[in-house]
Amino acid sequence: MTLLASWIGIDTHGPTSAYIVSDSRFSWNKNEYFDYGKKVFASHTYPEILGYAGDVLFPSTVLSQIIEMIDTGVLFDTKMNCDQKNRLIFEKLCYSFSKYPTKFTGDIVQVLHISRDTVFDKYPQFYGYFLSWTKIKGWEFQKVVLPQTSDILYVLGSGKNEFNQNYLRYQLGVNRDTSRNVFHCFIDTLFNTKDMYCGGPPQLVGIYRKPNTVAKNFGIIYQNKRYFLGAEVPAGTSYDKIEWRNEFFELCDGERKKIKANATEQPDFMRRN
Repeated sequence: MTLLASWIGIDTHGPTSAYIVSDSRFSWNKNEYFDYGKKVFASHTYPEILGYAGDVLFPSTVLSQIIEMIDTGVLFDTKMNCDQKNRLIFEKLCYSFSKYPTKFTGDIVQVLHISRDTVFDKYPQFYGYFLSWTKIKGWEFQKVVLPQTSDILYVLGSGKNEFNQNYLRYQLGVNRDTSRNVFHCFIDTLFNTKDMYCGGPPQLVGIYRKPNTVAKNFGIIYQNKRYFLGAEVPAGTSYDKIEWRNEFFELCDGERKKIKANATEQPDFMRRN
């Protein structure tokens, strides 16, 4: 299963950033699992990020195809608004699923899509969409209402209840209503989860408010190792190609695996270990 959380950062002018973070475990039972699976996606040409929970094979395959179609310019047009972009993603999911042998699908497929306006604007708007399939209801679409302050947008997966309970505790701390508070809570929940179907390193994607920017894949320094979209990064490679964050959401130097000299420290006072 999965632990996936998404959130949005907001200031006095509106949304500034949005993120999706997930664990990396693909599990078949409590004793059979793979801790290096990709669960989040970011476009290299548009401000679009996606993540999934529930069934693994269908969304991991089709979302990879959708991202490639976006990045090669055959699915989106720069004049489209976010609703139009999401509609194309939803239609592609539905069409692909109609060709898929559902006997190999789990009970649910859940996809989260966060998008930002592509038209030039000093303060572009963000939008969230929850797309889901169940054996009883089939495919359903929901537009997500954004919070008024920096906060959770959506939480998915078998680890959802543990995360939500932990987040109530985190919201009592000094970092409440901040982006780092959600990430801190996610890491603490992943460290301490009792759910054997959640595990592996965290993986993170995001989009920023800055106009004419695209989505971003982040490298993660986790337990003193480097990870990128769930996979451990080999030693001796080019670490400066991506932005790195550590377990505290601090901006890091990928080579040294340490917080950058000019970066702001973001301690987690609520962490249990």
